[in-house]
Amino acid sequence: MASEMRTYEVVYILRPDLEEAQRREKMKKVEALIAQEGGQVRSTEEWGQRILAYEIAHFREGYYVLVTFTLPADRVESFQQRLGMDDAFLRYQVVRVDGKT
Repeated sequence: MASEMRTYEVVYILRPDLEEAQRREKMKKVEALIAQEGGQVRSTEEWGQRILAYEIAHFREGYYVLVTFTLPADRVESFQQRLGMDDAFLRYQVVRVDGKT
């Protein structure tokens, strides 16, 4: 039985020492992971480099990106696991969007 498609947002923080080309590659990787899991990217917002509230992996800054996407509910955990395997992502958080505006 197919799982229900739901809308999610993921905010992730990339290492600040990545070159522009490397950063673009990681952003494309997130979109590819979503597609591989059966989802679709709705929008991507680059928030840019910001100071972190606390040091993560010896970094005081990180590059923030927000992605809104749809994904089958039973594929979210797999997406998160695959995202967590890449050391370029300092932190990430996936949240379900309620759908009410």
